[in-house]
Formats: sequence, structure tokens, C-alpha cells
Amino acid sequence: MTNTVSDDQMLDNSSDQLTLVQQLQRVERFNGRAAMLGIVIGIVVEGLTGFGIVHQIGLGALIDGYAACRTQFLPFCF
Repeated sequence: MTNTVSDDQMLDNSSDQLTLVQQLQRVERFNGRAAMLGIVIGIVVEGLTGFGIVHQIGLGALIDGYAACRTQFLPFCF
């Protein structure tokens, strides 16, 4: 993102900049916590079902296809 004249005029006040930084920190903290929770849930479900995280999100065919390619079950490799 580049700083344009309109961006500089919008954040002339230092209190506006402080508010923006605080909002960004709060959003990034939430995103990090959501990602950690997603990984933990994925690991727990993997332990319960035996399917890996890649299979849980629907990309298991890619991993299975790669394994088949490595063992020469497919005539092509990707």
C-alpha cells in the first residue's frame, strides 16, 4: 500500500493514528488467535478421525494424487 495525499490528509491528527494502530493491533491479535484455534481443532479432529488436516479441508485428493504419482500408479505427474 502506498501513501497517497488523501491518506496523509486523513491521518493528520496523531490521535487518529493512535486509534488506527490500536484497531490494527486488535484485529491482528484476533486473527492470530483464530488461526491457533483452527490448528488445534484440526489436530484434535485428526486424532479422532484419522484423517489429516489436508483431507479435512477437502484437498486430500491432491495429496493422494501425488502419492499415486510417486508410486507410478498414474501415467502423469503434476
